[in-house]
Amino acid sequence: PPALRQKPQHPSLSAVPSSPIPVPQPLIPSPPPTAAARQLDELLADLGRMQSKLAAVGQGAGVPVEPKPSLDNMLGSLTRDLQELGITATPASVCATCRKPIAGKVLTALGKTWHPEHFTCARCGQELGSQPFFERGGQAYCEEDYHQAFSPRCAYCAGPIREVSPPSLPCHPTPPPGASPCCFLQKVLTALDQTWHPEHFFCAHCGKVFGDDGFHERSGKPYCHQDFLAMFAPKCQGCDRPVTDNYLSALQGVWHPECFVCMECLSSFASGSFFELQGRPYCELHFHQRQGNICHGCSRPVTGRCITAAGRKYHPEHFICAYCLGQLQKGTFREHGDKMYCRACHDKLFL
Repeated sequence: PPALRQKPQHPSLSAVPSSPIPVPQPLIPSPPPTAAARQLDELLADLGRMQSKLAAVGQGAGVPVEPKPSLDNMLGSLTRDLQELGITATPASVCATCRKPIAGKVLTALGKTWHPEHFTCARCGQELGSQPFFERGGQAYCEEDYHQAFSPRCAYCAGPIREVSPPSLPCHPTPPPGASPCCFLQKVLTALDQTWHPEHFFCAHCGKVFGDDGFHERSGKPYCHQDFLAMFAPKCQGCDRPVTDNYLSALQGVWHPECFVCMECLSSFASGSFFELQGRPYCELHFHQRQGNICHGCSRPVTGRCITAAGRKYHPEHFICAYCLGQLQKGTFREHGDKMYCRACHDKLFL
């Protein structure tokens, strides 16, 4: 209210305090130690967005744009300038190949970060950013070069056996219809101290793939049971078939027991003895028959003393007159037909 208004009063000099008032001193700015790093992070983000925009514009116009080297150079220059000012700034990602800061897209693999174009096969140099890769000794390889360099080799075709999958892609993305996701991985078969594709481990003679009956080895090559026996097993001297288990050894060869018989009468040798003629076994009778040593009188083999007359052989006791059965003497007999007679009986009967 107007009645309560008072005119402002100006203090007199006597009202000013006599004690001096301290004057505030200016402070030197002291930014926090992480300010430079935050500024660099913001700059890196801005450069990354710039790079993405430039790449999009270049792809839309159909003109290849390569902003990465220039951005990397800019980042490198900025880092050096900051270091000259005494500010150490470490970028969030450094490429493991070129050791430069990564301004745009970062590829992480093998526990490191890379420019996508610098993550390449250690053998052929192609980029691996968009395809499966294999690791060996801390280095990355494309699928083809890895198998050519490190996979076991088939002893038949000498080609690599692709028995492992890349760590970046455990299963094939597009397997053939009806096949399992890992169908592109090949099985490795180990035999004869070598590795094989299963479809390449077959009989060296007939080409048949081995089944449950297994295989036989000869001179480092595999053979099926049938071909191995036909080609390498000893042959029976009687039937010329392979001898596999029970056999007899005789006449410098092996025989099936049922095949070791007389070549003439096919009888077995019950007594355990046989006679050999031109590498074949004979019983006593047919051996002497083949030799022409059969007594014309008794049709038995002549093994001891022998009388030969008229081209025939006789036991001495069987060289007798066919009529009187008297003992004949060589030079005193007469022959008529296929029989022998003494002179008296011959003259009596035929003269």
